[in-house]
Amino acid sequence: MMNMVAGAERNGMTNAGWTQAKTGIGRDVGAHNYKAWIEPLSFVSLEEGTLRLTSPTDFIGKWVVQNFSDVILQHVAAAGVPASRVVCAAAGTPTATAPARPTMRTENSLDRRFTFDSFVVGKSNELAHAAARRVATGDSVSFNPLFLHGGVGLGKTHLMQAIAWELADTQPDIRVMFLSAEQFMYRFVQALRDKSTMDFKHLFRTVDVLLVDDVQFIAGKESTQEEFFHTFNALVDQGKQVVISADRSPAQIGDLEERITSRLQSGLVVDLHPADYELRLGVLQHRVETFAARHPDFRVADGVLEFLAARISTSIRVLEGAVTRLFAYGDLIKREITVEQAQDVLGDLLRASEKKLTIDEIMKKTCEHYNLRMSDMTSSRRSRAVARPRQMAMYLSKKLTPRSYPEIGRKFGGKDHTTVLYAVRKIEELIAADVQIAEDAELLQRKLEG
Repeated sequence: MMNMVAGAERNGMTNAGWTQAKTGIGRDVGAHNYKAWIEPLSFVSLEEGTLRLTSPTDFIGKWVVQNFSDVILQHVAAAGVPASRVVCAAAGTPTATAPARPTMRTENSLDRRFTFDSFVVGKSNELAHAAARRVATGDSVSFNPLFLHGGVGLGKTHLMQAIAWELADTQPDIRVMFLSAEQFMYRFVQALRDKSTMDFKHLFRTVDVLLVDDVQFIAGKESTQEEFFHTFNALVDQGKQVVISADRSPAQIGDLEERITSRLQSGLVVDLHPADYELRLGVLQHRVETFAARHPDFRVADGVLEFLAARISTSIRVLEGAVTRLFAYGDLIKREITVEQAQDVLGDLLRASEKKLTIDEIMKKTCEHYNLRMSDMTSSRRSRAVARPRQMAMYLSKKLTPRSYPEIGRKFGGKDHTTVLYAVRKIEELIAADVQIAEDAELLQRKLEG
């Protein structure tokens, strides 16, 4: 043991260095994970790029390698000794070795379910899927960055992780990093605190493909935006691919610096629309077929999937949650699932999907979007800054509720029904002619229906 430690010391790593690295790891993985998995580990050696650790049990060693290798390697590098893999096991047992993907860097663990094979393609997401597939070839593409945006549960994160998995599986020499914008900020703040910003810059500016999820998180955070901007520019200038996701288009992310908005719009911006009935049904069929292949006794009666696809339209994520619950139920009852049983098992989800949208809710969301007061919706002010959002709210009220023109007019401060009719037709014309108005209408509808 002493010889191995001495070898590690020659490479610059000591028990003190490992202790320093563990402190940083603990900040990243959280107190619970640290106590359960990281604290019990002991340093053995670091030789020829391999960090060797011991653990109380072989199970802990394997779990650490599978789930915490990336974060361990990052903090060992921050301690001054880069390594490319982790081996960890109980003393006297074969070592558990990290998968041979030393160039795959992730802050958030990738979910193996999120691959291209498990992504169901429909009209609402076919362009996003095609663009992601193109990036996943690893070849140079004509658009950089690829910017994916859409509401919760529409597949943005799935596609980004699918890119990462495809590159890792087919081109292991390509250096890929996937993380959330929140993790980017935490890593940057930590680098500032530890005075290791050069290590941070090196880590992020030497990848071949950078994928950043939920970039709207950095809006309003000036220092993080500054570093993100320079990282983005450095990678694009080197011809490296950047993929970004957000819950809205770059122009609609408030408190985002104009220069960042401009750069994000310089590539391909793709909107993932809410799934239509056919796509929802396709997702259900795919999930059921996959599950039934492993559980031959699982059976669903005719009409069940069609019923769910028609009734649950909020997001693919909610839909998949519903079918997962059905899987558990079917496994317990050991007989075919009928529409009636599905209604009983999924009653809460079905009731939530039947929530009736009100004009007051539409007015409130529209005011939030345009930064207006609720009183502006019922006022007689005619300035465009107020009149256009009011017309948008009237248009959405007619489209998303069963209310008549006179009823809508009364809610907007006693407006005549012809005023509402004019507003609806005006917004319809603008949606066809004005990209910004079209995006506003779509985003508001998505928020209201989600």
